Amino acid sequence: MDWDDLRIFLAVARADSLSGASRRLAIDASTVGRRIARLEQVLGAKLFVKTPQGYALAPEGERLLPHAEAAEAALSDAREALSGPGDLTGQIRIGAPDGCANYLLPQICARLCEDHPGLEIQIVALPRVFNLSRREADMAIAVSQPQAGRLVVQRLTDYQLHLAGHEDYLRRHPPILTREDLRGHRMIGYIPDMIFDRELDYLTETGADWAQLTSNSVSVQMQAVRTGAGLGIVHDFAIPFCPGVRRVLTDAISLTRSFWLIRHADDRRSQRMNRIADALAQGIRAEVARLQGLITLEGPSQERA
Repeated sequence: MDWDDLRIFLAVARADSLSGASRRLAIDASTVGRRIARLEQVLGAKLFVKTPQGYALAPEGERLLPHAEAAEAALSDAREALSGPGDLTGQIRIGAPDGCANYLLPQICARLCEDHPGLEIQIVALPRVFNLSRREADMAIAVSQPQAGRLVVQRLTDYQLHLAGHEDYLRRHPPILTREDLRGHRMIGYIPDMIFDRELDYLTETGADWAQLTSNSVSVQMQAVRTGAGLGIVHDFAIPFCPGVRRVLTDAISLTRSFWLIRHADDRRSQRMNRIADALAQGIRAEVARLQGLITLEGPSQERA
């Protein structure tokens, strides 16, 4: 059995389609299809079932999957054993909610790339939970701890969020001194039926019944706040990127959430993955502390409460 055929099998199993696998492997979809057909012929088994949604694993494919993943892990271990504990190399895909992906990961990953020129980092920013079993990402950052699955879960750091508005918006409206003063203000938040994690349900913290301007993206919400469209709950670590955005009612409305690093259980044996996870964890802790420290240093003039 050819390892390259197994590699293509894994890509199709994780992407659920020939086209998705071809993009990840950088080969054309017709070649992917031919290689899968060849592997099925060699094994004498049907590995996939074509459905309207794409390619689903057949029972034989389900049985092959853990063995293919074990071969993948063994090959990675062999590369590490030969290369030793030097520079990190190869591709790593990190999934994250878009707030973390926009305001934290770019500078953290830039430093990693500087330290390890042979490392290729892909940041996938999606407002939903990642499926590591399908290898949508090699590791993922989440805002709540998963309760099921063969996963390694590590708490990274706490972070703070506050109600905020742009100084132009605040100048145009009466002072906000209590929660009652929020009545009549335009609120910005998540689309209710697209909140993919209960930790993102911020609106109840403000006492507001609804938000007039909503998005499934926290970055879009922050840009709406920055343009003076209203008030919204924002990450403290994002405020330094948005000049003019000021926190309000910091004593009355203050949220604390956590970031979690999630990895597939099989990756615990990989020294390379452990090193990347450690570097990512240290970077996120340091960057959250640095950016939130910038808000603290600005003191009361940053707030209107």
